[in-house]
Amino acid sequence: MAMDVGGAKGGVKSDINVTPLVDVMLVLLIIMMIVAPLLQQGVKMSMPTAYNTSEKPDTQDQTQVFIDANSKLYVNTIEVAEADLVPRLQTVLEEKAERTVYLKGDKDAPYGAIMKMMDALRKAGIETVALITETDRTHPAAPAGAPAGRGGQGGQ
Repeated sequence: MAMDVGGAKGGVKSDINVTPLVDVMLVLLIIMMIVAPLLQQGVKMSMPTAYNTSEKPDTQDQTQVFIDANSKLYVNTIEVAEADLVPRLQTVLEEKAERTVYLKGDKDAPYGAIMKMMDALRKAGIETVALITETDRTHPAAPAGAPAGRGGQGGQ
């Protein structure tokens, strides 16, 4: 960069040096890239395992419901009270083209909590529910090409 400090042309040239500004912006960008994935936490749960599973499609616009071991109910990782469950499901699904809901239940969740969620899904008008599990790679009848740690689905 050329710098003119005055002299023969008769004045001080006032230019902004953008190098420090660019450095600060790049550091902020790097910090945001590191922190953003850490903020996207899901519901902590231990999934039941199954050996006869199929691949679950990974799309960002799918609707997921969760039941944890303490019978807490979640819609898209947001905790919802039992009384607000049906209206919340209807609100989430009214603008969605795909009306399939993926249900993830903790393996230690009571059966009654899973049935409460299933009843709420029916009341909200949802006909297709996929049950998500972890693939059991230790079972002798497990599919040979089943990836470890991936969920499977079973329709209702």
